[in-house]
Amino acid sequence: MYLYPIWIRIWHIINALLFLILIITGLSMQYSNPDFTIIRFDVAVSSHNISGILLFFNYGIIIIGNLFTPNGKFYRLKWKKTKGQIADQFRYYTYGIFKGEKTPFPVTEKRKFNPLQKITYIMVIYLFMPLIFITGWALLFPELIFIKRIFGTSGIHFTDLVHIISGFFLSLFMVIHIYLCTIPKPPGSSFKAMLTGWHQHEE
Repeated sequence: MYLYPIWIRIWHIINALLFLILIITGLSMQYSNPDFTIIRFDVAVSSHNISGILLFFNYGIIIIGNLFTPNGKFYRLKWKKTKGQIADQFRYYTYGIFKGEKTPFPVTEKRKFNPLQKITYIMVIYLFMPLIFITGWALLFPELIFIKRIFGTSGIHFTDLVHIISGFFLSLFMVIHIYLCTIPKPPGSSFKAMLTGWHQHEE
């Protein structure tokens, strides 16, 4: 099935590359010290800022695409129907997959994501990404932080904390996302699909 049009593939590849740069530079800044740095501090800061700005504009592509193309239908959630399916999919990931069971929600032209993927992608795109962008812009332009103190700490410190926590969850998502892409058979079919646009049914 042809599930991934060219604009999604280009967006996805750019998104992945920029996010890897952000993770590496973010970690380098967070744990930088005079004796050891992954990347020189000033280089890490400028690379992080530039990549973050580029990611912000790339993010706009998926938002616009989901609003004005058929791709948006894959992100619509019917909670009453989905909440029971999430448990079935979680059981498959934690037990069924190791017993050789078939996926309970195979990919179709109407269902590109399983229920657990869908709710995760919705949270990533519509919750954590906006959080990391809002806090990122605020840290880039501290004068935009209009709350000077919150919860007994400075506004900029709180903003930085939310930025780091959001980055942690997005980094965790990326690691799990890559791991789950190695599961479908034949091996590498998920990665191949993102290059060609064609989804291959599991063997």
